[in-house]
This record gives sequence, structure tokens and C-alpha cells, in this order.
Amino acid sequence: MSYEPPAPPTELPTDLVDTLDDYSPELLRHVARYADELAEYREREARLAEEADEDETEEQFEDRPDDVPSKATITIKEINDNRYYYWQWREGEKIKSQYKGPVDPGE
Repeated sequence: MSYEPPAPPTELPTDLVDTLDDYSPELLRHVARYADELAEYREREARLAEEADEDETEEQFEDRPDDVPSKATITIKEINDNRYYYWQWREGEKIKSQYKGPVDPGE
């Protein structure tokens, strides 16, 4: 163990480093525990949001018509102030589209 104070990571804002420098060892340990728990929480939330997006995407592709290729993606087109989903894919130099349905089912 070194007798020199540790160098702060360059990613930390200077004002945060200055604030932490004034804290007692006990308070620093509380901050470290909180920061670790907060990081885990945010990582978990981001992972859950990503999984939800993947589930939504999978649901969107489950109802793909037989004549729409597997490489097709869903796009949104706005027509007369209404938004609609379309399957869209490329065939050679041409972009093909097929109507899927309204973005808002009430439309």
C-alpha cells in the first residue's frame, strides 16, 4: 500500500474530486457503496430496457406475411398526418414496401 494519495481517474469531474477530497474515510465508504449500488441499478435498468426493445421487435416480426422476406424491416411512413407501419426491403436496386398497419391501432 502506497503512502501517497491515489490519483483520481481522469473521467471524474474536477468538482467531484474536490468534494470527495473533503470527505472522511467513513463517508467515502458510504459514497463508494452507494455509487456501486447505483451503477448496478442503472446497468440492470438499461439491460431490462434493451430486453424489452428486443421483445417488442420480435413481436413485430412474428406477424410477417409469407410474401415479405425475412430481411425486411419495419418503417413508419406519415401520410396525410397519419402514421403507418410498412414492411420494407431491398430487391436489387429497388426498395419494396408492403403495408402492415397503423402505428396507433385506433386510426
